[in-house]
Amino acid sequence: MENKQFVVSVIMVALIMIGGMAWYITDSQKPKYTNGPNALDGFAQCLAEKKVTMYGAAWCTHCQSQKKEFGSSFKYVPYVECPDNVKACLNKGVKAYPTWIFPDGTTSVGETSLETIAEKSSCSLPGEDNKTGTSTQSTIISSSTATTTE
Repeated sequence: MENKQFVVSVIMVALIMIGGMAWYITDSQKPKYTNGPNALDGFAQCLAEKKVTMYGAAWCTHCQSQKKEFGSSFKYVPYVECPDNVKACLNKGVKAYPTWIFPDGTTSVGETSLETIAEKSSCSLPGEDNKTGTSTQSTIISSSTATTTE
């Protein structure tokens, strides 16, 4: 009887832990700034005004994730699709996707947090002070292959 209660207790604790991890993972993958479909319009428009540009490719999963963070507001972000504009990307020195190029010539390669983009561009995010973030993932391109780095 005591053994049975112990096994049931262990199973209950395991289920609670699995449920908590599942909630945490799905919650952490949601975009942070989702107070409506156009929550980042002002931020994206500021990036356009300051000529902050993202260079990427439709097939690049890191580019897709970066675009997803902006939601419908990405339509305002200056974006260059490198496979369609090879010369423009080569002239800018783009070697990995996504690459953000700022007006002062600095770059951020890889998925870059919105906080880092805000800090480097001096554009404000809705309802938050600019914070430092990090570039985490990118797709490195070469003449024949694409590889992902983390």
